[in-house]
Amino acid sequence: MKNNLIVNFTPTGMIPTKGMTSHVPVSVAEIVEDVRQAVEIGITMVHLHARDEITGVPTYKKEIYGEMIAGIRKFAPELVICVSLSGRDFSEIEKRSDPLLLEDELKPDMGSLTLSSLNFNKTASVNSPETVANLARIMKEKGIVPELEAFDVGMINYAKYLERKELIKAPHYFNLLFGNIACSQANLLHSGVMINDLPEKSLWSLAGIGTDQLKMNSLAIAIDGGVRVGLEDNIWYDTERTRLATNSDLLKRVHLIAKANERGVMSPREFRAKMNLQPGHGLYGRELNFKNNENGTQETLLSVG
Repeated sequence: MKNNLIVNFTPTGMIPTKGMTSHVPVSVAEIVEDVRQAVEIGITMVHLHARDEITGVPTYKKEIYGEMIAGIRKFAPELVICVSLSGRDFSEIEKRSDPLLLEDELKPDMGSLTLSSLNFNKTASVNSPETVANLARIMKEKGIVPELEAFDVGMINYAKYLERKELIKAPHYFNLLFGNIACSQANLLHSGVMINDLPEKSLWSLAGIGTDQLKMNSLAIAIDGGVRVGLEDNIWYDTERTRLATNSDLLKRVHLIAKANERGVMSPREFRAKMNLQPGHGLYGRELNFKNNENGTQETLLSVG
């Protein structure tokens, strides 16, 4: 029996603008509404990017993330929520970690962690070893699970390094991203090498940049993986780029392909159990346990069951 399909919904990202496509949700209200529609269609988790409410440009501010999370949890208290900690526009650790300061009902379950620096077509995403380690450390301390983003096999090796340093701990969830000009390409060889190299106890989804999204989503569904899907990675419905997509268009197509492959969608509840996340409904991320160390002082340990 095939595993249920992880559907990681990425509605906005940092690049699409209203000038590129009117369908991309930018305001808090638009993003929350697209997530509501996505929940009705069927998703496992959502990967959020925040935009400034006036300018529409990407922002790191926890207040805007908090508004989105509050809005989503009114109708989907079990949905797994990941916040972006991207380094494409922001380098300071204080800015990149700001969404991790949200607590209680607003606490994210996960935070994105790109495992090394990389170049996009026109910009760089700078992720120094110190920054990656610091973000991982902050998430560990707060019981927020890294959503590990790997664009090539070297980034997977770096995840294993972080695991040896006890900055991250299994079970892991990886987004494997293909088709970026400076990284692994969207083909069977590159994807097979990366999947084969994952640490033990790893769940994973495949993402394709631009029109490679359909190819990599189809491949993942066929070989028992998960998918990352949404306007963040691809604004077009067809490979000829004649029709702009909506997020609902992309999600409904994934459901059709999954049905043809006799795969159901993994519920947030099932994903939470597999990733040792708390059950939602007011309890988010991984549970933190306290115990005394040999010196009799308290230390915080991450419980992974």
